[in-house]
Amino acid sequence: MAGLSVRKLDDETLLRLRIRAAKHGVSMEEEARRILRDAVSAPERLGDLARHIFGPEHGVDLQLPERIPHEPLDLTE
Repeated sequence: MAGLSVRKLDDETLLRLRIRAAKHGVSMEEEARRILRDAVSAPERLGDLARHIFGPEHGVDLQLPERIPHEPLDLTE
């Protein structure tokens, strides 16, 4: 497995990483791995991506328009 070294992290970023890792009960290295994995992983479904970007935790409450039922098209002719 490959390694990665990150240089020139400012003190504030390092402190926030340390706090975040402590909240999750993991090392700073593991927390950095998780952050990177989440940042570059594709969502399983497109709807998951839309929810992540536009979901309620981001202040957006999507309302679906009302749909009018219709009969299916007859394609036998």
